[in-house]
Amino acid sequence: MPVEIFNKNQQASGSFNNGEILENKPIGFPQDGGQLKPYSNLFYWAHAWTSSKKSTIGLHPHQGFEICSFVLKGNINHFDTKQNKWIPLKEGDVQIIRAGNGISHAEEIDNNSEIFQIWFDPNLSKTLKISPSYDDYKSNQFETYVSEKILKKIIKGSNSPMKMDTENILINEYKFDSGDHKIKINPDSIHSLFVICGSLTYNDSTIEKGTFIKVDDISEINFKVIESAKIFEIISPKEPSYKTYSNMRN
Repeated sequence: MPVEIFNKNQQASGSFNNGEILENKPIGFPQDGGQLKPYSNLFYWAHAWTSSKKSTIGLHPHQGFEICSFVLKGNINHFDTKQNKWIPLKEGDVQIIRAGNGISHAEEIDNNSEIFQIWFDPNLSKTLKISPSYDDYKSNQFETYVSEKILKKIIKGSNSPMKMDTENILINEYKFDSGDHKIKINPDSIHSLFVICGSLTYNDSTIEKGTFIKVDDISEINFKVIESAKIFEIISPKEPSYKTYSNMRN
């Protein structure tokens, strides 16, 4: 199916610290439930938020994967055993942990804050043999382009400072004013879209904040924005050149 839409109720969910941190997971772990399983070189995608209280996810280990956090709202603090210090990140900032042969990290999410945490599969047969590394990028390091009714921020792509080992990944964030819009779809790629805020219509269906959309096998997706909307996009290959972790498990 060229366009698959997953609302919040069709996604996996979770929480930390007795509900101080809540999550919806467009792509969860196998035990999480949810309708969508890992695909391409996307392994895991969580949208996490806090309300009136800051909360910490304690120190825990990772290997192999590239763990990326995108600060959508508010602030977080990040600690890992490579840097060995707490680092603050604000709205629009991005961090990447190339977990390599092993690293542990912790996250403190401030009150009224939101993040994406997304795991990419960069070919574990190689990354498990290298030392971990870490980078953070400030929002103003990413180029933005303004055209009629659209602002596009390039997080991973042309002229972006963000470096990843995972192959053929592009990441964009769009702000759309109300009206008719379209996003072009690369023929050899899967486009994964998340509605961060606002609402839009597609084929007479209303799509609200928190909806996840998987698109491929069409040349473009056309939609109408009802009120100004922010959409996060990851473009990834239909068929990575290596066996992903999910391929090996299946």
